[in-house]
Amino acid sequence: MRGWRGTLARVQQEFERRPAFDDSLHVEPLDLPFEPFALPTNDQPLVSVVIPIHGKLAYTLACLRSIARHAPKASFEVIVVDDASPDDSAERLGQIHGLRLLKNERNLGFVGSCNVGAVAARGEFLLFLNNDTQVMAHWLDGLLGCFADREDCGIAGSRLVYPDGRLQEAGGLVFADGTCWTTGRFEQRDAPAWRYRRETDYVSGASLMIRREVFERIGGFDQRYAPAYYEDTDLAFAVRKRGLKVYYEPSSTIIHCEGISAGTDLHAGMKRHQVTNQATFVAKWAEALRAQPPEGTSLMRAMRWSRRGRILVVDSMTPEPTRDSGSLRLSAMLRLLDEQGWSVSFLPDDGRASDDEIRALGAIGTEVLCKPWVSDLPHWLRAHGHELHAVMLCRHTVAGQYAALVRKLAPKARLLFDTVDLHFLREQRAAELSGNASMARQAQASRKSELALIEQSDVTFVVSSHEKALLAQATPQARVILLSNIHEIHGCKTGWAQRKDLVFIGGHGHPPNADAMRWMSQDILPRLRERHPQMCIHVLGDVTDALRQELTTPGLELHGRVPDLAPWLETSMASLAPLRFGAGVKGKINMAMSYGVPVIATSIAAEGMRLTDGEDALIANNAADFVDAVDRLLLDEVLWGRLSQRGLENVRQHFSREAAAHALRLALD
Repeated sequence: MRGWRGTLARVQQEFERRPAFDDSLHVEPLDLPFEPFALPTNDQPLVSVVIPIHGKLAYTLACLRSIARHAPKASFEVIVVDDASPDDSAERLGQIHGLRLLKNERNLGFVGSCNVGAVAARGEFLLFLNNDTQVMAHWLDGLLGCFADREDCGIAGSRLVYPDGRLQEAGGLVFADGTCWTTGRFEQRDAPAWRYRRETDYVSGASLMIRREVFERIGGFDQRYAPAYYEDTDLAFAVRKRGLKVYYEPSSTIIHCEGISAGTDLHAGMKRHQVTNQATFVAKWAEALRAQPPEGTSLMRAMRWSRRGRILVVDSMTPEPTRDSGSLRLSAMLRLLDEQGWSVSFLPDDGRASDDEIRALGAIGTEVLCKPWVSDLPHWLRAHGHELHAVMLCRHTVAGQYAALVRKLAPKARLLFDTVDLHFLREQRAAELSGNASMARQAQASRKSELALIEQSDVTFVVSSHEKALLAQATPQARVILLSNIHEIHGCKTGWAQRKDLVFIGGHGHPPNADAMRWMSQDILPRLRERHPQMCIHVLGDVTDALRQELTTPGLELHGRVPDLAPWLETSMASLAPLRFGAGVKGKINMAMSYGVPVIATSIAAEGMRLTDGEDALIANNAADFVDAVDRLLLDEVLWGRLSQRGLENVRQHFSREAAAHALRLALD
């Protein structure tokens, strides 16, 4: 927080003994003898990188070498504006191939030099970069990704770190009196609090991206702040006035040697303008500042000032959309919560999240609370439970552990139970299929505990209309909302004549999938190849080595988990869903239909999917029916086309982002 505690914490962090450089950052040395080099720039750039300089040649060269080392995927140009440097910067920089060098006849300061560079720029985007910075991998592409993902992005700023590895800035806050505070200073740069994309009041001009058209419409950096200070904050407020937002983008990391360009003394050099420019800023934005947090507001509260509230989501493990349909659905829900204005934190009950998973969830605005930073849910709730507006517990195994604890430690939070699918229903059907009395008793016990959780929760999410109707009878007092699978509409890109073979989507970890694989291997595929000897079923999902050995059937191709389903779904004749037990809706069916691939499914698999046999899908409940259904699709192009189009429409009507967004609003508004 701010105040004396915050000041004391910063003083302690400032004087911590640390190495001058963090070896993992690959900081470019400043003392290399000068030799000409080249930048991989482009004459038709998407991004114009504008670097104003006034002397400090060694830092400028190190910055440019880092750009050469970490060339982005996007096309770019580099414009250095020499602001009447007192050294030989212009002469040296003129020897760097691919660099556009502009020279001011007189010193214009940071504001004037940035505006000069912007006028000369050719890119759709401007990236203003200090010369005392060094870029890291993904520095430019990460900022572009923020604009691509967020239609309302007006400015995106990088994660700034010190050469010693500590975090320097993760976005900035502006308080009602016009004072500014950078978030994250001196913290661990990879801590969860600084790893997710979020809206912020402003970002530092040390690394700031904006569309050139927006910058020009605003009129560039306001000359009232010349030579420097508050010009980046002012630009952010001008962007926000136009209905756009400012985002902190953690996937773009920049090393910033703070103070090299302007010093640190508020009463001397460039820094003296910071005090006078604050008064200019307050006078210009008096009305907008009334909506900012009051002076003295804690930093954590100020960071979430524009958010509706804080929501915690807990599942058994971190979602990975290529692993299973539940992960795909949960990731989409997290994105929707962020879009609806909530501050979202996710905690995996197993405590694990890889860097890639943290990065992926961070890109959709979700903070990941995992080890080693967060030990477990009880400890975290004791510290933060009072901040929560809602807690969503996913699956009965998680909800059963923590529902009572949430009620105790987060008493103001709405308790949401996401069933994912009704566990007891799946167990009950597995018991019926196997005839196992022990499994039947387990299903009864699960039913009792799961219904108790539903009655205890404020809202319960189910994925199918069948399950909603079932709960309406079993727990009529409970508030149950249908929130089904969530899929994008990819469309059908390949016609009937160009397609062959069949696909099955699903991993062995879900018992109905493992049973379906065995049924395909032992019964369905042998019958199918009697009629079509070259026919193959491609299984796309995790398979254990033991199961792989068991399923050695000609024509059954086990590909494991694939990074992209599109190549398979754009060439397959049909997708199979031969599930003999289970519950909920089936992501494998949704996914196939979202690509216009006809589905052959059992009645159990089709349950809750709103499918009509022969119109939206083909229903088959034994091996012979599956073979006949494949024959029909191979021989009847009209039937294939109708199922393709009706499947797309089914996903559009019942499994879209819009339907899920409506369900979340019902639960939280």
